[in-house]
Amino acid sequence: MNEAFLHYVWKYRLLVGNLVTTTGESVVVDYPGEYNTNAGPDFFNARIRIGNMQWVGNVEIHKLASDWNAHHHNKDKNYNNVVLHVVYENDKDIKAENGNAIPTLELKPFVSENLWQRYRAIVLSPSPSAIPCANHLANVPDIHISTYMERMAAERLERKADMVKDLLAETKGSWEQTCYILFARYFGGTANGLPFEMMAKSIPLTLYSKVRASHFQVEALMFGQAGMLTDDFTDQYPLALKREYEYLQKAYSLVPIEGYLWKFFRIRPYSFPTLRISQFALFMSRARNLFSKLLETRDFNDILSYLDVEASEYWDTHYHFQKQSKRMHKTTGRTFATLLVINAWVPLLFQYGVQHDMERYKELALQLLEQIDAEHNNITKLWAEAGRGANNALQSQALLEIYNEYCKRKRCLQCNIGYKILNNK
Repeated sequence: MNEAFLHYVWKYRLLVGNLVTTTGESVVVDYPGEYNTNAGPDFFNARIRIGNMQWVGNVEIHKLASDWNAHHHNKDKNYNNVVLHVVYENDKDIKAENGNAIPTLELKPFVSENLWQRYRAIVLSPSPSAIPCANHLANVPDIHISTYMERMAAERLERKADMVKDLLAETKGSWEQTCYILFARYFGGTANGLPFEMMAKSIPLTLYSKVRASHFQVEALMFGQAGMLTDDFTDQYPLALKREYEYLQKAYSLVPIEGYLWKFFRIRPYSFPTLRISQFALFMSRARNLFSKLLETRDFNDILSYLDVEASEYWDTHYHFQKQSKRMHKTTGRTFATLLVINAWVPLLFQYGVQHDMERYKELALQLLEQIDAEHNNITKLWAEAGRGANNALQSQALLEIYNEYCKRKRCLQCNIGYKILNNK
């Protein structure tokens, strides 16, 4: 038995039988209270009838009644307004800081053993899958999972849109600047998103209007600001980049980021930051008024055309400066471009709709996710193995959200799918 389970049965009123306190008074729960995940009692503003009295106040839940003193609530004035102490086992009489005795409800006789066993089987027992309820998903109706996935996809998008809001405040309301930084962040991927964003922020967007006509100058600007042009090169390409950057740095008083920030270890070569910077340079060479252009674009494939970029010819035979490799043309590829749309453009578009109170842009963001093929990664593979694959990016985003926020953290009691399984008689 644990407190998380006791919170669950209290919150959803899953107790059986006629409740009575340890002194024999009847207990009727009109409202269990607002669940509190911060400091203080576990449930606020509960409405409970104890005997002939109606009480409005807080509820504290423990496995053992003696935990009240072990947690020092008996010395804490914040617990003086607790109207009911809910415990699994009443092993000690307790009092509040003000000396008042607190009515106690012992749950042991009122908790369904079957419910506890189902909880143990899903949450506490080792599972061959990282999805705790993988073996039970078949018992949940499709309509229930589909409805929950829609809600989780919307929550994930709203959370990402909030991050856009923060960045928009940082850029003082510039949608173009925000768009530029967001795409830079996701060009860097998981490992290099931060240095990519730092590099982008170190280059004023207005500077591109002065160098955009020359893809080579944009490359020199980015590699220089990335701190990657400090070596003594012998290859002509990096030598030329270094000379061009030295001119730009002096002309525009540029300060590069530290080159050691970039990560190459355990990254697939075609995702190396050297290649991504070269590709991003071509992207920015074409990206005059990028946000405005994308805002007018409705079709997913048209958006992809902006992101179909390749690294310079030098990178056909290199992954690092000065280190030759087998010839291979280095393009962003559809999969990578799709992730850019999902992670950068869709949240930006959704937040634009929120900021301007224009539902059509929010709806367009969701429609784009429905147009995009489902993502394929280790997490969506787990769901597919459990029999719940995704048909599009809206659904795969939902599955990622459920896994990261609930499965990975074993928060089955707060998950609607877990709730359905646990209460499936």
